[in-house]
Amino acid sequence: MNRTLPTAARGTSFAPGPLVLAGLIVIAALTRLLPHPPNFSPVEAIALFGGAYFASRRWAFIVPLVGLLVSDLALAAINGGDYASWFGSGGIWLVYLCIALTTALALNLRGRVSGGRVLGYSLLGSVLFFVVTNFGAWAFQAVPLYPMTASGLAAAYVAGIPFFQWTVLGTLFYSALLFGGFALLRQRLPVLRAQTV
Repeated sequence: MNRTLPTAARGTSFAPGPLVLAGLIVIAALTRLLPHPPNFSPVEAIALFGGAYFASRRWAFIVPLVGLLVSDLALAAINGGDYASWFGSGGIWLVYLCIALTTALALNLRGRVSGGRVLGYSLLGSVLFFVVTNFGAWAFQAVPLYPMTASGLAAAYVAGIPFFQWTVLGTLFYSALLFGGFALLRQRLPVLRAQTV
C-alpha cells in the first residue's frame, strides 16, 4: 500500500487530516478533567489512535504525548498538592513511556484498522499500562507502601488489579469513540482520507 501523501497534502502546513486528528486527541485527553472512575481514561486510546492514523511517525508520537501533558498540567492546576507533586516523581515518566510504547505498537495498525484489531490492541495497551505503571508504583514510592522485594512488587500488582478493569473499560470506550468517530468523519469528508494513513 502506498503510504506517501499526495503532492497537495505534502505542500500544505495546515492539512485538514492531521489537524482533525490532533484536535480529537487533545479533546479526548481533556476529558480526564471530567469526573470518572479511577483509571477510566483516554490515555491508551489516544496513543493507539495517533499511532494508527498520523501519516508522520513523529507527529504520531508527539501529539498524544502533548495531549497527555496538557491534561496533566490542567489537572495539576485544578487539584494542586499531591497531583502537582507527581510531576517530580519517576512514576509520571513511566506513564509517558507507556504512551510512547503504545504508539509504537499502534504503528502496526496503519492502513489495517478494523474493529477486531482495535479491540486487540486496546487490550494489549491496557495490559502494558497495568504492568508498567504498577511497577512504577512499587519502584517510585513517595510514601513507602511496599517493601523493595519481589513480594513487595507482587503486592503492588495485586493492589492494582481493581483499577485494571477501569483501564480496560476506559481504553475500549475511548478507542470506540476515537476510531469510530473518525471513520464516520472520513466517510463524510473525503479530504480527511488523503492526509492520513
